[in-house]
Amino acid sequence: MLKFFKYQGTGNDFVMIDDRDGLVNLSEEQVAFICSRRFGVGSDGLIILRNDEEYDFKMVYYNADGREGSMCGNGGRCTVKFASDLGIFEKSTTFIAVDGPHDAEVIGDTIKLKMSDTGKMSERNGDHFYDTGSPHVVIYQEQLDELDVKKVGAEIRYNEYWTQAGGTNVNFVELLSPDEIKVRTYERGVEDETYSCGTGVTACALDAGTLKGLKSPVKIQTKGGQLSVSFTQKDDETFTDLWLEGPAKSVFKGEIAL
Repeated sequence: MLKFFKYQGTGNDFVMIDDRDGLVNLSEEQVAFICSRRFGVGSDGLIILRNDEEYDFKMVYYNADGREGSMCGNGGRCTVKFASDLGIFEKSTTFIAVDGPHDAEVIGDTIKLKMSDTGKMSERNGDHFYDTGSPHVVIYQEQLDELDVKKVGAEIRYNEYWTQAGGTNVNFVELLSPDEIKVRTYERGVEDETYSCGTGVTACALDAGTLKGLKSPVKIQTKGGQLSVSFTQKDDETFTDLWLEGPAKSVFKGEIAL
């Protein structure tokens, strides 16, 4: 029996496992089973929290398909909340993830996560592209609520260019006001639209700031709730001081037979 905790950050949900004892070793098939919404717990991903000699903890993230993934922003915020609930730290922390160290702060159910510095926008296959710890395409779309995100997102994610490039996440953005955007995201590894994507909204905020003139912090409306991203653009058009902010909450805990 494996003990687990369920957390969500603006509807992006994760199974969390406390492996500070270093005893958990899950196969790709077991991770996919746990994440299955019909046969397992059900989640967009699975995160294992482990000890680290240099940082407060280590975050290991797996996509819902069972494979270890790149950085997950909302997953990072949920891991910070999980570590706080476990008593690992009080108000602020520094942890290590697949893309390097991250600072974070906890203010009640609001988690502020410092994202990795990000390179400037590049155009790939005609799309705006950012690597915010995970690869993201940004596409502007009017009447976003009417878009079939799963269908259109999959067409882009699986076209020949992005298949050869290792795949990408696809974000659709609608401008709402001079300081707010709406974002819907098709996530690789989940292979569906998720209610929110932290690295995705970060990419969208940077693009909207650079090309559409929105000022930092940019407010982001997702299907799962409200997020905000603040950033500083340097003279070379790269980005630093990126902070992703929004709620992260515990949902329930339990045990599952593997």
